[in-house]
Amino acid sequence: MGKINLKMYIVSDCDSVEVMYASQHYTKTPEEAMAKSMLAGLDLNCDHFTGQHAMGAVKAGLVKETDVNTAISNNFATLMRLGFFNGDPKKQPYGNLGPQDVCTADNQELAREAARQGIVLLKNSNGSLPFSPSVIKTLAVIGPNANVTDTMIGNYHGVPCKYTTPLQGLVETVSATYQLGCPNVACTEADIDSATSLAASADAVVLVMGTDLSIEREDHDRVDLLLPGKQQQLVTEVAKVAKGPVVLVIMSGGGLDITFAKNDQKIASIMWVGFPGQAGGLAIADIIFGRYNPSGNLPMTWYPQSYVENLPMSNMNMRSDNSTGYPGRTYRFYSGETVYAFGDGISYTHFNHHLIKAPRLVFLGLDKSHPCRTSKCQSVDAIGPYCGKVVEVQLRVKNAGNREGSHTVFLFMTPPAVHRSPVKHLLAFEKVRLGKKEKTVVRFTVDVCKDLSVVDETGKRKIALGEHVLHVGNLKYSLNEIIMEVLDLFDNWFLDCPILKAVQPDGEAVLEAKDLASHVDGIVLKD
Repeated sequence: MGKINLKMYIVSDCDSVEVMYASQHYTKTPEEAMAKSMLAGLDLNCDHFTGQHAMGAVKAGLVKETDVNTAISNNFATLMRLGFFNGDPKKQPYGNLGPQDVCTADNQELAREAARQGIVLLKNSNGSLPFSPSVIKTLAVIGPNANVTDTMIGNYHGVPCKYTTPLQGLVETVSATYQLGCPNVACTEADIDSATSLAASADAVVLVMGTDLSIEREDHDRVDLLLPGKQQQLVTEVAKVAKGPVVLVIMSGGGLDITFAKNDQKIASIMWVGFPGQAGGLAIADIIFGRYNPSGNLPMTWYPQSYVENLPMSNMNMRSDNSTGYPGRTYRFYSGETVYAFGDGISYTHFNHHLIKAPRLVFLGLDKSHPCRTSKCQSVDAIGPYCGKVVEVQLRVKNAGNREGSHTVFLFMTPPAVHRSPVKHLLAFEKVRLGKKEKTVVRFTVDVCKDLSVVDETGKRKIALGEHVLHVGNLKYSLNEIIMEVLDLFDNWFLDCPILKAVQPDGEAVLEAKDLASHVDGIVLKD
């Protein structure tokens, strides 16, 4: 706590200390689990376990009373800062807040806005969306999640003020007819005839499919990545006969293999809405009818079904292994095919990126005694005088379309292929809102030791020497490797070493040192 100047308290997840003893068998007794946790810095255990076993740990000499006092002090100090001991709560700034302050118009609008911002548009063939109410006058709304309430709030939630289901949200704009299609998300039986009959008569179709807590929740993992039961068959058959555009809305907590829908030309648009909360139906309708321009991005990679069929879930390795065919995990290391990738998401407008400023070279400034001065190195330790050095990346972002929209600018970096480094990793992101044809400048600060480093095979953080590639959308930019023909280096080497030359990997001298100083932001030093 002292190292990070934490002036609050450390609390466990519920059951976690008991799990150390009863499930993980990390300790032989409950008292040992309590002691090890407290001595590691735990101040409060969310459960009954502390009350049952902390005194036993003290009596057994596993912790001292002073250790208990420290934990209590951290807890009470936080309560004091929160004003728990300042007298009558009703006389404090927030003492009169009650249920009437929860379901205000502003708070309900906030729920709607949060849902809108979280929705991810993944496919929109030929600009099918947004729909115009003057063109799409009859809507077929089909699917097991089309008129749900509890499903929308997912796991770990409060009590909603009210629900607006997808069907209810859509009906507020146009005339809509509803068919369940599946009695539930498990969908062991599907009423395909009724669903296809409805789809064939409507101007457009919205299919609301996906999962619920019977499929995915804490302590209940999915066994595959496919739409449950006969949902895929229902979607495909409805799309075949639909006379108008088909929108597939996926309501789920995690990714699904919907490759069939991605490749189906009859399915014009695909949206992932997560579990969108109490106002999810309003937010879905806002996007489908163009009252809101979608700006969400996927927070996880969507893998194909083959990923779980060929991959043992007990393998927790992040990095891929070509010798065994193991593809790795997460966008940082996964080397296989994806259904959709981390960060994917499209808009009703289009954004362009143009690089304004970025260093081509980065100078570390190694000491004369550094071993990499005399021998070849793949990397150097991410410690030293060069830590704290930052470089700036500037981008011009333009809304090239004809409507206002928000856009998240992701700055990724691919490091040199050393130490089994990531395929790429996210350095920073910023969300901007731009009117049609409007542009702005986005600035990112890249920390050399934090952002240009990787973790080696022993767990040490290293700055990889070589080419680092920055990615923003389809734009790529290299922080190129440069090789130095070193005679001697010291603090003012540019001034005192005029014959020093920068040399490209093919050996061609490009600039003398004094000239080089005026052309670059820095240099990566490598033998």
